[in-house]
Amino acid sequence: MKTKNITYIAIFSAIVCIMSVISIPTPWGVPFTLQTFAISLAGFTLGKKYGTLCIFIYLLLGAIGLPVFSGLTGGISRFVSVSGGFLFGFIFLAFLCGTKNIFYSILGLFICHFLGVIQFSFLTKTNFINSIFIVSLPYIIKDFLSIFLAYFVSKKIKLVTPFYIKKR
Repeated sequence: MKTKNITYIAIFSAIVCIMSVISIPTPWGVPFTLQTFAISLAGFTLGKKYGTLCIFIYLLLGAIGLPVFSGLTGGISRFVSVSGGFLFGFIFLAFLCGTKNIFYSILGLFICHFLGVIQFSFLTKTNFINSIFIVSLPYIIKDFLSIFLAYFVSKKIKLVTPFYIKKR
């Protein structure tokens, strides 16, 4: 792996970390954040291989306890919390955004939301349909807009950046 690729993976991991801690808390435990935008941008910009690696690094940083998750939290316990399913879903979102196909990116968003709803439903013992209304529907429009915005921002990055990572 080239030094510039490592550098940009690190930069995008930092961007995801920063945008994840900017959050608006909710009473049901899943806050509004800019994670979806940052993760989609990493996928679109770095491609599926490096974009997914970027998210693995972000998740690893959080797992070892650095406060990089929403609400300045971290630790392995976040993976088994009511919002932990979304953390696992971010891997699929980054990978499918990395295909640079907007339809696959939307599929990645649905997978992310599905995993988030499943875990929330299981941990809170709320039925699946009610869980959709609690932790998915309030966020879906913001998340769709985040994906589309990330797609267009990544195109602009490609135009102005000579070191844009290609074909990943």
